[in-house]
Amino acid sequence: MKVDVLLGLQWGDEGKGKVVDVLTPAYDIIARFQGGPNAGHTLEFNNLKYVLHTIPSGIFQGDKTNIIGNGVVMDASIFKAEIDKLAKAGHDISKKLLISKKAHLIIPTHRLLDAAYEQSMGKSKIGSTLKGIGPTYTDKISRNGLRVGDITGGRFDELYNKLKSRHIAILEQYGYDYKAQLEEYEAGWFAGIETIKQFKHIDSEQFVNDALTADRSILAEGAQGTLLDIDFGSYPFVTSSNTVCAGACTGLGVSPHAIGEVFGIFKAYCTRVGSGPFPTELEDEVGQKMRDIGHEYGSTTGRPRRCGWLDLVALKYSVMINGVTRLIMMKSDVLDAFETIKVATSYKMGNEEVTNFPYEIPDHLTPIYTELKGWNTPMTAVQSESEFPAEFNAYIQFIEKYIGVQISIVSVGPDRSQTIRL
Repeated sequence: MKVDVLLGLQWGDEGKGKVVDVLTPAYDIIARFQGGPNAGHTLEFNNLKYVLHTIPSGIFQGDKTNIIGNGVVMDASIFKAEIDKLAKAGHDISKKLLISKKAHLIIPTHRLLDAAYEQSMGKSKIGSTLKGIGPTYTDKISRNGLRVGDITGGRFDELYNKLKSRHIAILEQYGYDYKAQLEEYEAGWFAGIETIKQFKHIDSEQFVNDALTADRSILAEGAQGTLLDIDFGSYPFVTSSNTVCAGACTGLGVSPHAIGEVFGIFKAYCTRVGSGPFPTELEDEVGQKMRDIGHEYGSTTGRPRRCGWLDLVALKYSVMINGVTRLIMMKSDVLDAFETIKVATSYKMGNEEVTNFPYEIPDHLTPIYTELKGWNTPMTAVQSESEFPAEFNAYIQFIEKYIGVQISIVSVGPDRSQTIRL
C-alpha cells in the first residue's frame, strides 16, 4: 500500500476538511502530518457544522483510525476545548484518535512570544494567528522543544519550567507584559495536558509503516497551503512548517517511495488571510462580493479573507512542487453570479511577461488575465457532471489544459453531499 496525500495548493482555506471527510470511507487511517491549531478545517453534514483545529478530519466517518503525526504542534488547551465540544455533540473519539509521542507541544509562553514578536514588527508584521506556532517550531529546530512523549517521561515539570524560564527571559527583553496572560493560559493548558493523557501515545512512524506492511490504506492530511510553505511559499509571509507533499514524509516518518496519489485542492478563485503578496487580489466590490457569497472569514481567527481571481501561474507552481496527480476544485458555486470570470495566466513584471512563479512578488507585478464567460447557474442544486452548464465545463477544461492535470472532484456547496466526482 501507499500513503495518499491531500493538501492545499493556494494560501490555505481551500476546503481540505470537507474533502478528507468525503474521501475517508476509502481509507483505514487518516493522519495529519504538519501544522498546528492555526488551521481550521470546516466540515458540514446533517445540517451541522464542525471546525477542527488539531484533530484529523476523518474523525466523523465510522471507526477509522485517526493520527496526529509527529510533524504537528499541539496546544493542550485548544485540544481540550476541541475534544469537549465534540463530546458535547455526542462524538466520543477516545478510541479513534492516536497521538504521536514526537509531536511538539505549544506551551503558554509560546503564544506570548508570538504576540511579542508581532507587536515588535509594527507595520511589517507577518499577520500571525498568535497561536504560538512559529515560536514552537523555532524551539523544535533549535532543539529546545517539549514533546507529547515528555508528558509521561518522568521529567515533564522540569522540562516545562526550563523552557518557560527561557521564554520569560526573551519576553522581558522585549518589554512585553506577560504575567496576567500567562496565569490565564497556564490554567487551561495544564487541564489540557490531562486530556492529552487520556489518549494513546504512539511511535507514529512505526505505526504508519507497520500499517502499510499490513496493507492498510492511509490518507495523509495537510494543513494551510503550498503557498504558505516555509521553503516554497511567499516568504517571509508563510507558516512555520513544510505544507507541501514532502512534509508528509517528515511529518509521518514514511519514505518518498511510499507516497501514492497526491490530491491537490484549490478554490475556483483565490483567498488569503493576513499579510503578504497576493497578485490577483481584488480590493473592490467584486472582491467583496466573493467574500460575502463565499462567507470568506477565517474558521480559526474570524478574520475577513482577502479575495481575488484564480491564479493559474501560482497553481501550476504548486502542482509542480507537490507532484499532484489529481486536482479537486472547491467552492465553484461562489462564482455562480459572475457574468465574466477572469483567470490569471501570466504576470507582467516591468517590461517582461513571465509564466513562472517568481522568487519574490514585487508591488509592481501585474497579473495578465484571460476572460471566460460565467455560467449563471445555481451550482448548489447540481447533482452530477451531466448537469454542468457548458460555461462551467469550459472553465474546468481551461484550467486542466493550462495545468496539465485532470480535475477529479468538484465541490458545489459546503455539505459533504454537494461533492461531484468527475
